[in-house]
Amino acid sequence: MTVRVWRPVVAAVAGLLLLVSFPPYGWSWLAPVAVALLTVAVSGARVRSGAVLGLVTGWVFFAPVLAWSNLHTGLLPWLLLAALQALYVAALGGALAWVAPWGARAWWWPAVTTSLLWVAQEAARDRTPFGGFPWARLAFGQDGSPLLRLAALGGAPLVTAGVALAGGLLAVLLAEAVRAWPRIRAAADRRAAWWAWWAWCRSARCWVPAAAGVALGVAAAAVPAARPAGAPVTVALVQGNVPRLGLDFNAQRRAVLDNHVAGTRRLAAEVAAGRAARPALVVWPENSSDIDPLRSPDAAVQISAAAAAVGAPILVGAVLRGPGRGQVRNVGLLWSPERGADTAQLYVKRHPVPFAEYVPLRRLARAVSAEVDRVGSDMVAGRAPGVIDTGPLTVGDVICFEVAYDEVVRDAVTGGGQVLVVQTNNATFDVAEATQQLAMVRLRAVEHGRDALMASTVGVSAFVDADGTVVGATGFNTDAVVVHQVRPGGGRTLATRLGYWPELVLVAWAAVMAVGAVVVRRRQPAAGRRDGARG
Repeated sequence: MTVRVWRPVVAAVAGLLLLVSFPPYGWSWLAPVAVALLTVAVSGARVRSGAVLGLVTGWVFFAPVLAWSNLHTGLLPWLLLAALQALYVAALGGALAWVAPWGARAWWWPAVTTSLLWVAQEAARDRTPFGGFPWARLAFGQDGSPLLRLAALGGAPLVTAGVALAGGLLAVLLAEAVRAWPRIRAAADRRAAWWAWWAWCRSARCWVPAAAGVALGVAAAAVPAARPAGAPVTVALVQGNVPRLGLDFNAQRRAVLDNHVAGTRRLAAEVAAGRAARPALVVWPENSSDIDPLRSPDAAVQISAAAAAVGAPILVGAVLRGPGRGQVRNVGLLWSPERGADTAQLYVKRHPVPFAEYVPLRRLARAVSAEVDRVGSDMVAGRAPGVIDTGPLTVGDVICFEVAYDEVVRDAVTGGGQVLVVQTNNATFDVAEATQQLAMVRLRAVEHGRDALMASTVGVSAFVDADGTVVGATGFNTDAVVVHQVRPGGGRTLATRLGYWPELVLVAWAAVMAVGAVVVRRRQPAAGRRDGARG
């Protein structure tokens, strides 16, 4: 297997640029450049070489972007997670090399294959193993890009396809520039070199992919943002903070609950003094009451007192014991000032996180890290979408990492959610993880045309308007209360109506390309394959 030195270097640079396109850096415009560099690195390589190059890009990207996962669990789980995710990018690199011969004569072929195969790679990564890990999809790094608007048409898969298509078009342009460079360099003098360069710029090989890339950006920016038409409703989020960050945050259950009660009481005092509007709903984050308030009278009294003080129902992020022995549920529970816990308005997290909220293959996992035994009780997954009627509005509730899963969020909207609520707990991570999660909330707001909010125990918490604008973002590892008016939405964007179909169509075309490449490779002379695969 021969791989020239420049190829792994370019692949590594692609991984670095992909990293800084994501929060907390947020240079989203570098994502297409990263995609272009990986495409160029793989161009003309053998399938095995393409896989190695993809692995380089994947590792350089995933190891640092997932560094927050090793803050309290040790190095090995983090490295294994990063390596697993990098393997999907390795498969992408091999697939790009595999399909290259089919459309070798068409200038647009690398751009289209890059776009489709990147979506297929993410579709596999989003679902396997153990329900998948969709973190750091291309779409989730575009919160500052006009390509984010594509989410309203086809969700996260279409945004990923747009980013990868832009990168593929740039790769075509780079490849053509490399081919033209010897002629420009061989010019007799500077004037001749400029004329050679200008002649190349005027050629179709230059301006067609460039124009296609510009057209893509303009078309994405022209997608209209949704404007929910409902009457504004005042909502407050409470970020109570925790005594200390780390895996033992839940050892301070009472302190965490007290912090959120205190924050709500401060809000009530502000309302009574006329310095804040009375909210119609208060949202507490995930794990704000790890003391089961349905079984602990003391916790129930504290939450009821907070709700009565502020004069509004509270959506509590709670951990409930049961239904079976040794089982727990991660829930969003509506708590009324008059009636207390409203178990009819209860959302049970549908997608518990493997190795964090339940432990598959526990004996094997324990050999990797003894920290898995901190998960003493496996969480039971809910079945119903997170649709909670609070009275003034119906919220679509998702909990923590569920915001990364397309179907979980969409079900909350199609079930009647007028505003998206993400209850999360970032106490075991850092500000990088929190800002990456907030970027996902921005995409979901645009995708479904819904105002949204993310309430975290430690930050970052914020409201997000339906056009993706962030309002009232809090600091990290601090207590805060934010009050904002949200607009209930009732309509459905094209992305909401289409659901998984855009992704299914894109993946199907990727599969057609992969199968078609089999036919082409069988017909291609062996010598031609060897010549085309060198380098």
